[in-house]
Amino acid sequence: MKQLFTVKGRLPGYNELRQHHMVAARVKRLAMETVGWAAKAQKIEPVTGPVTIKITCYEPNARRDPDNVTSGAAKCILDALQNIGVLKNDNRKHVKPILPPPKIDKEDPRVEIFIQDMEEDQ
Repeated sequence: MKQLFTVKGRLPGYNELRQHHMVAARVKRLAMETVGWAAKAQKIEPVTGPVTIKITCYEPNARRDPDNVTSGAAKCILDALQNIGVLKNDNRKHVKPILPPPKIDKEDPRVEIFIQDMEEDQ
């Protein structure tokens, strides 16, 4: 099974998730809600087996470090997908994340999430 969905705008970076614990918890919760609603609106189905998840971030500019962008987005996305029941678990046994460097799209910043069964990936 292959599924693709898009989250409009930017997700928090790793640095934003390392703020004071109360602030970081709120930032992460809001990001997870955004991801969850996008997945539900785009009718993403639950997966049963292990999957690869390619997360491609399109930033409005190159101000944030690539590792900051991708690691923060991955954390929010994987936790949100587990929270809404798309993923059984987000550990290594169930998910292999693929995080290409962020791309620039000034007109349409977004995050594209492509989910594919590991069996189909090979």
